[in-house]
Amino acid sequence: MMMYWWVIVLAVIVIGIFFYAGKNGKQMGKGESPMEILDNRFAKGEISKEE
Repeated sequence: MMMYWWVIVLAVIVIGIFFYAGKNGKQMGKGESPMEILDNRFAKGEISKEE
């Protein structure tokens, strides 16, 4: 009987990690490319053409 509780606890942890990682993964995928970031920083005057 004790083994069933450990299986349930482990399943809840795995499901929680799965949902948490899924939400963070979607947000990370929407970022700008490195070139877009550089273009934006150049347009704002934060960096020079040499940089």
